Order: sequence, then C-alpha cells, then structure tokens
Amino acid sequence: MSSTVLVEVRGNVLVMTLSNPEARNAATLEMAEAMAAALDELDRNPALQVGVITGAGGTFCAGMDLKGFLQGKRPSLPGRGFLGLTQQPPRKPLIAAVEGYALAGGFETVLACDLIVAAKTAQFGLPEVKRGLAASAGGLLRLPRRLPYHVAMECILTGDMFSAERAHAHGLVNRLVEPGQALDAALELAQAVAANGPLALIASKRVAQESADWTQAEMFDRQAVITTPVLASLDAREGATAFAEKRAPVWKGV
Repeated sequence: MSSTVLVEVRGNVLVMTLSNPEARNAATLEMAEAMAAALDELDRNPALQVGVITGAGGTFCAGMDLKGFLQGKRPSLPGRGFLGLTQQPPRKPLIAAVEGYALAGGFETVLACDLIVAAKTAQFGLPEVKRGLAASAGGLLRLPRRLPYHVAMECILTGDMFSAERAHAHGLVNRLVEPGQALDAALELAQAVAANGPLALIASKRVAQESADWTQAEMFDRQAVITTPVLASLDAREGATAFAEKRAPVWKGV
C-alpha cells in the first residue's frame, strides 16, 4: 500500500482510493506504480472478484500532476498507460466511483473502467487541448465509442467540462447518485457483479472488449476459444446445480 493509493479489501471487492487530495488527486508516478501493484493483486488474488476506483477528499482525479510532468515524471507506465491502467485494464471487472472532478487522465481512467457510478455534481472533461496537449491516455480512443460522435468531439475539441447528469443521459454513467454516495452505490453494484461466476465474469469482459474488430465470419469461432472453457468448468456445473436446488452457488473459480 502507498500513501498515494489507499487499498482496502471489502469482502471480495478491492477498493483503491487515489489519495493526493491537496492537489485534487492529481496523478503522480508514485501513484501509477501503486495502482499497478493494486491492479495486479486484483487479478492475481482468487478471493477478489471486482475492483472499485475512487478518490479521496470529495473528488476523483484532476489528471496528471503538471509539476511532475515538467520534471519528466509522467504518471504512466510502459505497456500499462496512465495510472498503470488505461492501456492495460485488469482482467476482472472494474468500477469507477466518481465524486467531484474527473478530468484529463482522471476521466481517461474512468473510461478504462467497465462501469461508472457518479454523483450528480460530478464533472468530467478532457481539457488537454487547453494546455496544448492531447488526451493520449485513451480519451481520444474511447470517448467517441461511448458517446454520439458530435457530443464526444465537443468534449474533445473544446476541452470544456461535461456534467455527470449529461453523461448519464447519454448512457456513459450507469448510476447517478446524490453527492457523497458514489462509493456506497459503487460497492452495491460491485456486490451484484461479484455474486456471479468468476470465470464467467473474466471471459465475458474479455469477449466484450476484444470483439470490436472481429469480422462476422470469425466472431463466433473466436468467442468460442474464450467461452468454451467456461462452459466446461466446474463452476458452470455448480451454477446449474445451485439453480436447480434453489440456493446460492458456491464458486470455486475452476
């Protein structure tokens, strides 16, 4: 655990809190290294099913620490991206719990998550163009795939902030909650996800992420490579047995 990322296990959920509140949790190289270690633990530990990322002090992340940037210390790791996440997300589901600002790399971190819970007062944005920079940590790649093209381009080209309520109206945010309730709502959503089969969750996320460029001719064959082992697993038998016996399944992850 690092002082810049607070890591807490809540049942089978790993909560990672970005903690640089005096700078609105602006990301540092130390924070990226700590996040990478936490995400590796999420994927490695079979007792953990879901990760939740949030921020300390009533905000998510204001982006890159510009003082560190000027010193040549970018909060990005080779092959992994901003905060050790945006280029290589974990295999397991990841939820963003957003209060306050999620800007620049902070917004790109949110976009790298699978589900988003946000307070009604939260604000998103890619202000890089205002600083002569480009949102190269995934914002330019992911946002036009998540929002209508012209809505995404307004955000990208003006650099202006984008309200959580508008994001929710466009389907970018899964759950919109009262201020101060984002983490609790994210944990509730995490429990709904974590109740499901671990192998099924990992395979389902993988297919959803990798299939965007599969051709129609190959997509079912490529999906089968990922999903067939799940269908043949002991967990698949347990899921069917538990349903027939009207009880909660006991997953083994095999």
